[in-house]
Amino acid sequence: MVAISSREADRFLERPAPHIFLYLFYGTDAGLVSERARALVEKSVDDPKDPFQLLRLGGDDLASDPLRLADEVNTVGLFGGRRAVRVEGGGKAVAAALEPLFAAPPQGATVVVEAGALKNDSFLLRLAQREKAAAAIACAQDSREDVEALIEREAAAAGLTIARDAKILLASLLGEDRLSTRGELEKLMLYAHDAGEIVLDHVEAVVADASNLMLEHAVDAAFDGDFAGLDLESRRLAAQGVDANQLLGAALRHGLALRRATLSGHGAQGGWSRGGRGFERHLRAWSGDRLARTVDVLAEAVWRARLDQRLAPSIAARALWSVAQAARRRG
Repeated sequence: MVAISSREADRFLERPAPHIFLYLFYGTDAGLVSERARALVEKSVDDPKDPFQLLRLGGDDLASDPLRLADEVNTVGLFGGRRAVRVEGGGKAVAAALEPLFAAPPQGATVVVEAGALKNDSFLLRLAQREKAAAAIACAQDSREDVEALIEREAAAAGLTIARDAKILLASLLGEDRLSTRGELEKLMLYAHDAGEIVLDHVEAVVADASNLMLEHAVDAAFDGDFAGLDLESRRLAAQGVDANQLLGAALRHGLALRRATLSGHGAQGGWSRGGRGFERHLRAWSGDRLARTVDVLAEAVWRARLDQRLAPSIAARALWSVAQAARRRG
C-alpha cells in the first residue's frame, strides 16, 4: 500500500518507484491534480505529444468498454518505447477497468488517473491504497506556507525578489487552485520583470480585485475601534450577500497599506493611500508594531476562513473584532 499525503507528493514523484504502474491523483485542488498528473506523464514517456506514447481516456470511454484500458496498456507501440494512459474520472467504471490490471501488470506502461475529491470508502481509493503496484496521491489545497514557498520559487526563477507585505497580500489572494495560482504568478512576474522587486503596487495592479466600496465602511469601523459601527456594517454586508472572505481580504489590504506607509515615512501624501476614507486618520492613530501584529492576525484569518467556509463568517467577525480592540489601544 502506497498512500502519499499532499505535502509528501512532490518529493515522492521526483523519483517514481519502478514497481508502481498506477498513480491515482485525487483531492480538492483540481489544478494541483492536473499539474502533478501532467508532470508524471512527462517523466513516463519520451514525447507526451506523440499519440502512440500517450493516450487520454475518460470515464465514459471505460464505462462503454471496460476492457479498453487493459488493451491500451498492453499495446506495444509501432516503434517501441514507453507508453502512458491518462484517465480522467474517478467513478466505478474507472475502478472496474483498473482492477484486472493488477493480475497481470503491464510492462513499460504507466496509468495515470485524475479524480476529484474522493471519500475514504471510495472503491477506487481503496483499490489504489491496497495494491503494491499503485500509489494514491492526495492533492489538497495549498496551505499558506505552501503558497508563500511557491511565490518565492517563482520570483527567484524570474530573477526577482518580493517585499514581505506584497507576499502576504499575494498569498492571501491565491491558493484556491494550483493552476489558477500559477496563472496569476506568471502574469505578475511578467508585469514586474524589470522592477527587480515585487512590491504591493504590482500585486494590486495585477492580482487583487478592484476595491469594493461596500467594504470600506466595515473596514474603517474596525480600524477606528468602532464596535457598534463594525457590527452594523458587517450585518449590512451579510444581508447583501458579500462573502466573509472578501471582507477579510479588504481589511488585510488596508492593514498592509497602512503598514507600508508607516515604514516608508511618506504617509498618504506620498501616494500610499488605497482610497479609503479613513486612511490618513488610521495612519495617525496606529503604531507600526500594532499594525504588524494586526496584519498577522488578518493574514491567518484569511487562511482559516478559506479552509472551512462554514466557519468563515465567525472567523471574520472575531478577526475584525480583534482589529477594533487593537484600535482602542495605544503604543
